[in-house]
Amino acid sequence: MIDVLFSNLYDFVVLGTLLQSAFLLLLDAGQILAKVNTMPVSFIYWDDCVDPQDLEAMWMDPAVRAEWLNAGETKGSKVHLSRDPDGQPYLTQTEIKAVSGIIVQRHFLSQIDSDMLCAIATLESDRQPLATQYNKKSKETTLGIMQILPKTAEWLVRDLGYRSYELSGNPKDLCKPFVNVYLGAAYLKWLSYYDQKERSEEFMVRAYKGGTKKATHKSTLLYWKRYLAVKESLPYRKVFEVNPLPNAASASAPEVSKTKGPVNTTWDSRTSKEDMEVMWNHPSVCKEWTKSGEKKGKVRLSHDTEKRPYLSRVELKAVSEIILSKHFSTRRVVPTVLCALAEIVSMRFVNGVGQRTGLMGIDYPTARWLYKDVGYKAYIVESVDDLSKPFVSIYFGAAYLAWLSEYEGRERIPQFVVQAYLAGPQNVNLQETGPLWLKFEEALSRYEDVKKETGNCTIL
Repeated sequence: MIDVLFSNLYDFVVLGTLLQSAFLLLLDAGQILAKVNTMPVSFIYWDDCVDPQDLEAMWMDPAVRAEWLNAGETKGSKVHLSRDPDGQPYLTQTEIKAVSGIIVQRHFLSQIDSDMLCAIATLESDRQPLATQYNKKSKETTLGIMQILPKTAEWLVRDLGYRSYELSGNPKDLCKPFVNVYLGAAYLKWLSYYDQKERSEEFMVRAYKGGTKKATHKSTLLYWKRYLAVKESLPYRKVFEVNPLPNAASASAPEVSKTKGPVNTTWDSRTSKEDMEVMWNHPSVCKEWTKSGEKKGKVRLSHDTEKRPYLSRVELKAVSEIILSKHFSTRRVVPTVLCALAEIVSMRFVNGVGQRTGLMGIDYPTARWLYKDVGYKAYIVESVDDLSKPFVSIYFGAAYLAWLSEYEGRERIPQFVVQAYLAGPQNVNLQETGPLWLKFEEALSRYEDVKKETGNCTIL
């Protein structure tokens, strides 16, 4: 009888130990899988975590509007956030698709795939704005839908100029859906050109998960496969190429009539009154705008079939001429050179293409350096969004070109300047005529008044 009792007691202890171990494993797994931890933040309504203009943008999305009305929500009243069985708020697929689409359309059009944001949000947090994940090794906690580190957010704002949303230092800011998705998109854009190299979608996604050092490591391969599966299952998925540098042959693509596009894509919303007046006084521009039915105060930017704003060649050449005549009269930079470079790096898209920012592909750190340290202060650049303004981008593109023309205190030949602009001064190879120079020459030939001289062209 005693033997049986001790045997049962032993089994009971073993069972208790196993249950305790299982509980600890589940607890640890819960932390690893970024389950929502207790936070001093609570969102009940959409109104608690979005600005009024963002909420209005959500109501303007047809799919969101239909979903909210069907759920009994009323415009003008507070909109409830959906809740999972544990009572934690989350975004529906319709809502995350709308948030991602709005963020991309406003800030990353032609640069980031909104479906990439949706898929990563699903994998990282299951679309929960209050999700957190504590990393025992680094002793850091990621926050929000896209699981952003506070120090990463601070770096994106401080050094890369992503200031469309203000951060006060309160963790609550990073839990707001629009803020978190905006910073996640900014980080992905940075990854798309990591270490001055064009990166694939796979590199970007795996680096987002494990860091740049593990972008090709086996530890992030499963995440990439899961990402593809999630992205493929998204409703109404639209194929969008993330990061290729356009070639000269495709540079003529954005030639369609003016159509309605995203918010703030008129010339007047991105150009000072003084510069708009000069544009209207330009004969070729005035003729083109008048023929298109434009009126002073509301000049539309041209848009392609995907509603991406771009400049016509007439507009691009006019801005280049104005910038050079006003601010670079002592420099022998030719307007058509700026036009040709814009053809290559951005296809004349106002927001840029892929990793390239703005018409001239100048990133914020470079523009800020030219402004603060080199003395080019005709236009202010306080955030990355400033570089989506045509005059600002072309001004800093011209400034960078002028700086490269005297790189390391030596007068440089055109081949060096162009290749240095496109690939960086450390990557120039003058021993042979490279593909970048050939692309440049082809783009340059699109402008009728360019005169070539025995296989060369005068740009400085």
